Amino acid sequence: MYDVGGVDTREVDSEADLERARDAPGTTWIRVSAATDAEIEAVSRVFAIHPLELEDVRNGVRPKTEEFPDHTFVLVKAASLRRGETTFDEEVRTKSVGLFVGADWVLTLTVEDAAVPAVERVWQSVENREGRILVNGPDFAAYRVIDRVVDDYFALLDDVEDTIEEIEEGVLDGPNEEVLDGLNAVRRDLLSFRKVVWPTREAVSILARGDAAHVREPTEKYYRDVYDHLVEVVDLTETYRDLARGARDIYLSVVSQSTNEVMRRLTVVATIFIPLTFVVGVYGMNFSGAGNMPELTWPYAYPAVMVGMTLVTAVLLLYFDREGWL
Repeated sequence: MYDVGGVDTREVDSEADLERARDAPGTTWIRVSAATDAEIEAVSRVFAIHPLELEDVRNGVRPKTEEFPDHTFVLVKAASLRRGETTFDEEVRTKSVGLFVGADWVLTLTVEDAAVPAVERVWQSVENREGRILVNGPDFAAYRVIDRVVDDYFALLDDVEDTIEEIEEGVLDGPNEEVLDGLNAVRRDLLSFRKVVWPTREAVSILARGDAAHVREPTEKYYRDVYDHLVEVVDLTETYRDLARGARDIYLSVVSQSTNEVMRRLTVVATIFIPLTFVVGVYGMNFSGAGNMPELTWPYAYPAVMVGMTLVTAVLLLYFDREGWL
């Protein structure tokens, strides 16, 4: 589907309409969303887009910035966090957004069926005539889209932070398989997100330092602002990875401590039964005759053995209690 924003905002459906939009006076924004192969090929012919650029958008390669004779190609990824079936089960979902910045036109290309919120918000601003997005040039319009994408990164990290806090509260409650699964899921999500933000920072740095021919000098300061935001996103990502790693270490320590407590209690029980087993083992040999085991003929032998075993148990319990083992 093609949408054109400029002097007016409308939907077009033919290659001829695309050519007229390209040649229209002023800045034109062509939004291509949920495009078919035929639509993408038409865009490629009209705007001289290299097939490798289209392949990059289709295949969702790492974010990048590349320079071409007629335009600058920027690939970024919109990211969102989708909650799964369990409490801490979340997954980072990404959608590729290709931006092609020409002399007086900007083209955004998404191949997913679902809309990209960052692109939709900026497009809505153009439709409502809010601000001077297209008046400031195609490079400024591309900046607004990238800036919105990066803003969503902060929202994603806020959700990750909330999840980590929930997990940290559950860690101290003792061994819980769901908490461990949540920790592993958060670490995987942060690793996936790290693979998005690091190359995005590199791509925006090219736009911010003036290496892109189709980014004007007055617009570079806006890209530098986005770059600063990405530096913050990278720092937060690394911080949350450390927090997740620390929470995992705490969880393993809690599990180890719980195991030690169980082993200590079992050791106390086993230690108490050692002397009792010895006593009943001795008298369980059943040597016949008073000469061999005279206690067998004593009428108070059984009560005496029971009392003795009780005293041994009491002494051991008292000792373990004083040592803090109980």
